[in-house]
Amino acid sequence: MKKRIELGLLYSRSGSYSLISEACRTGALSAIAEINAMPDFPLTFAPVERDPAGNIDAYGPLCEEILRDSDARHVIGCVTSWSRKEVIPTLEKAGGTLWYAVPYEGFEASDHVVYTHACPNQHLLPMLGWAFARLGRRGFLTGSNYIWGWEMNRLARDVISTASGEVLGERYLPLGSLDVDRMIAEIRATRPDFILNNLIGPSQYAFLEAYHRLGQEDAHFRPETCPILSCNLTECELPAIHPGAAEGLVAAGPYFRGATGWPQAQRNFGSSHEAAAWSSVYRLALLLSGHEDAPDQSLAQLLHDAPQGTEGIDASTHHTALPVLIAQVENGAFTVRERFEAVAGDPYLARGRNAVSPGAPRLKVVS
Repeated sequence: MKKRIELGLLYSRSGSYSLISEACRTGALSAIAEINAMPDFPLTFAPVERDPAGNIDAYGPLCEEILRDSDARHVIGCVTSWSRKEVIPTLEKAGGTLWYAVPYEGFEASDHVVYTHACPNQHLLPMLGWAFARLGRRGFLTGSNYIWGWEMNRLARDVISTASGEVLGERYLPLGSLDVDRMIAEIRATRPDFILNNLIGPSQYAFLEAYHRLGQEDAHFRPETCPILSCNLTECELPAIHPGAAEGLVAAGPYFRGATGWPQAQRNFGSSHEAAAWSSVYRLALLLSGHEDAPDQSLAQLLHDAPQGTEGIDASTHHTALPVLIAQVENGAFTVRERFEAVAGDPYLARGRNAVSPGAPRLKVVS
């Protein structure tokens, strides 16, 4: 008899981040379906789903509801760092674990969180090293007025300064704001070598569209001369951006559609968000399959006792080793330009915070 295990899902199906949430949810549900269909696998998952509907105040109570009203001890969910930090106290109190499948800003290692997407040594440091070698070291930093923007730009300032570069400007927008005109005017005036884009949601979409118009007016602001760099934009958000506005954008992440080498899978995902959520469920299933009492064990116990190993999860930081890909939007889709194999997550940058330079060919010009 297969053991039935309840598994929490906590993703907003509406609100500013619904496209990312839906991509993660798709990955998690597809993994659940695949595992449940395996005739020889010893367990099946029963999803226990809650929808915060984009309301940050709902994440903690709904996470508590999952852990209180069901047998679920593990939750796949959350998109923003804000929501992740909202649920950690609940997880600590109830002994639960969150599997977090979205890139984040690092400097965290909770006993109750597994981080299955990238942290800065797996996205920002390789991205900046790649940009320094091809574009220059004069950057303009943008971000939403929120944890991701603050922390990513703080680290970027350090990296650029250490590399004898220069930050020509730094501008933030309130969450959800579409008022990008001043930001665009400052970029036009300072003429940087690249723009690091740490805006999120609709703010990012509006900025990309305005910057595309700027490039049509002034050739300096075209992808071959001054591209936008991003560590969080994936295929799942491209449909929300005006056609052509994301053309030439350069992104870093562990996976882009069609790429090979994703851990534990030889298959095609729609985006790295989908891949990381799929991987969360798959890794958890392998950890739980080893012992009869595994569903009730803490994350530390699971990692210690798993007979087949920790499934690529670092036992001290709970981060995962991931490929690092640098890709550029070309003809509406990401094309991989550079690749690192299996970079271990280093959330506190204990191995250093200098830009990582892969030494790849120069950026291909796209129109």
